[in-house]
Order: sequence, then C-alpha cells, then structure tokens
Amino acid sequence: MNPQTLIAKRVALELQPGMLVNLGIGIPTQVANHVPAGIDVFFQSENGLIGTGPVPEPGFAHPKLTDAGGQAVSALPGACTFDSAFSFGLMRGGHVDMTVLGGLQVDGSGHLSNWMIPGKMVPGMGGAMDLVTGAKQVVVAMQHTVKGKPKIVSQCSLPLTSVRPVDLIVTELAVIAVVAGRLRLQEVAPGVGVDAVLAATEAVLEVPDHVPTMPI
Repeated sequence: MNPQTLIAKRVALELQPGMLVNLGIGIPTQVANHVPAGIDVFFQSENGLIGTGPVPEPGFAHPKLTDAGGQAVSALPGACTFDSAFSFGLMRGGHVDMTVLGGLQVDGSGHLSNWMIPGKMVPGMGGAMDLVTGAKQVVVAMQHTVKGKPKIVSQCSLPLTSVRPVDLIVTELAVIAVVAGRLRLQEVAPGVGVDAVLAATEAVLEVPDHVPTMPI
C-alpha cells in the first residue's frame, strides 16, 4: 500500500454518519475513495459543492465538475451546488463537522502551516484559514517527512494557517493526537515501531505505555 493510500484509509475511519466533511487538496481528496461501508457522510468542496463522490475513473471526468484545486471529482445523487459566498458561510459559521487538510508543517503545539512557502508563487490562500478556524474537527493528512526532513517540528518556520491547533495528524507512520497543546502518539502504522516515529519527528511526542497499530 502506498503512503498516500494508507493515510487516506486511516483518516476515513474517523468519519461518522451524517457528518459534513470538507476535503482539502492532495491526499485529503483520496479520503472519499475509502469511506467505510455503512457510513453516509456529505463531502463539501469549498468552491461550492456538497455531495462530492470518489475521484472519477479515467474517461468519466466532467470538465466543469472539479474540487477547489481544479481536480476532477464526481457528484453523488442528490448533490447540490452553490456559490463560494454560501460555501464560506458554512465554513466560517461552524457548520463543517470535520475538515481534512494537507500540511507543510505542524508544530509541537499542533499549529498548522499549509498555505504558502515564502518566496514561492501560490495560487492563493484558499479556504484553509477559514476551515482551521471554523471546522469542529481539524485533521491533517500528510506524509511524515519531506526529503528526509521532519514535517512535525518543534516550531513552524513557515507562516501559520491559524492560531487554533489541529485535532489529529495522520501520516504514513503514525496517528498523533493534539491534547491540551501537546502531541500524543496514538497509533503506529503496520510494521512501524515507536522508535522509527520518534526518529522522524522533531517535536516532542508523548508516548503512552501501549501504542496500538492502525486498524487498517
């Protein structure tokens, strides 16, 4: 199983029936492909769609049906579209139960940096700031390192997305909960030991006596 699929499958286990869930660009979009059987949720794309389905198979994409990043999506029966003002009203008004976002860095207190790298051109800040501030639960889905360097750091060197900490971090190595401003190792990936997670993490992790394996 490739790392991105593992992350998406584990995040999907956090879904609860009836949730309104926003999926960010990148790994988060894959969560829609792994919804557990019997769980009905409503996926929202911030550009104005509720009822986003799995990523369409080759040849089935519609050129005008995309997510906020311009990538092709499908729409489930009963899906609805609306303008971005209404979409951001949902996000800012606290109506989104969970948002799943990618990350560039997360610090030891759970603060996320995911919207820009200084000096590099970006298309815009998008809705990340609104989502981290307004969603009831914030899950970061990202790979644990980049070019061998930890992405879970003591302090973010990139601009923060929000002063609010996230709730959960899911990587290809571990599940890490943010509890009272501290990072707690909750699960390790199959075949991964606690020492490997610690070695790939710059920030301090609280490690309980028993750390279970991801149930995937």
